[in-house]
Amino acid sequence: MEPLDAPPGGRDRLLSIGAFARRTRLSAKALRLYDRQGLLPPAHVDEVTGYRYYRPEQVERARLVALLRRLDMPLAEIAAVVGLDGAAAAEALDGYWAGVEERLAAQRTLVDYLRDRLSHRRTPLSAPQGKFEIRIVDVPETAVVSEKRHLLSDDLPLWIGAAFGRLEEAARQLCGGLTGSPFVIYHSEVTEDSDGPAEACVPVADLAAARAWVAEQGRRWDLTARVEPAYRLAYARIVKAQVVYPQIITAFDAVEEWIAREGLTLAGPCREVYFADWDASGPEDEVCDVAFPVR
Repeated sequence: MEPLDAPPGGRDRLLSIGAFARRTRLSAKALRLYDRQGLLPPAHVDEVTGYRYYRPEQVERARLVALLRRLDMPLAEIAAVVGLDGAAAAEALDGYWAGVEERLAAQRTLVDYLRDRLSHRRTPLSAPQGKFEIRIVDVPETAVVSEKRHLLSDDLPLWIGAAFGRLEEAARQLCGGLTGSPFVIYHSEVTEDSDGPAEACVPVADLAAARAWVAEQGRRWDLTARVEPAYRLAYARIVKAQVVYPQIITAFDAVEEWIAREGLTLAGPCREVYFADWDASGPEDEVCDVAFPVR
């Protein structure tokens, strides 16, 4: 057991881990964890005993770390915040909390959605169909270059943007240009627990050039160049603010329920077609079609 008193021999201002734990109201276990993470290294470690000692000036940093943990801030983000000075640290905290509030807002909406389902306010083949106009379009045979990825829902938005960026750049520079709107195919569910895969697709003019580019890249990013056969698509158009959970779920539900009501058959996995400039669009601008191939 480590001693509670400060070490002798000229280091009388140092606090043992026990004394420091009492001063900061943190457990010795937490202090050892923060040491391993580089958040709060001791001022001195005895080479013989391995006992840790801290300076009194470290108390404030320790208490700050503890308070940030009460916000459920990950240790890596805490390290970034406490490594900043003054206004920069406060700005980093504001950025973290804005993300928390955004997640909470989405979760509140999801709770409302689930409450409706659990209380049987919705019946099969009823709303949310009425909230969306369902349309049908015939999509011709299309050459595409695509990137497939197994990933969870938290990583999906960033990956879609990055994958579209890579594929669209290749399409413009090496594959004869883009010939249509990029889209994402969900071969299986992407949730907090299910990792798809999802496939980002960009229509291209020159399939041979696309295949040559894919061959040059090897297995990087799980790329393919292929022909999407012609199909009929049932879809609902949504605005940017609806491209979040659970709003986007209600749109997919609406399309799927309409398909069943019309006596049609699903002919492939669901997809999202992004036909507008995402960055230039506002929350109420139409940006995406949620869709199912049908026959």
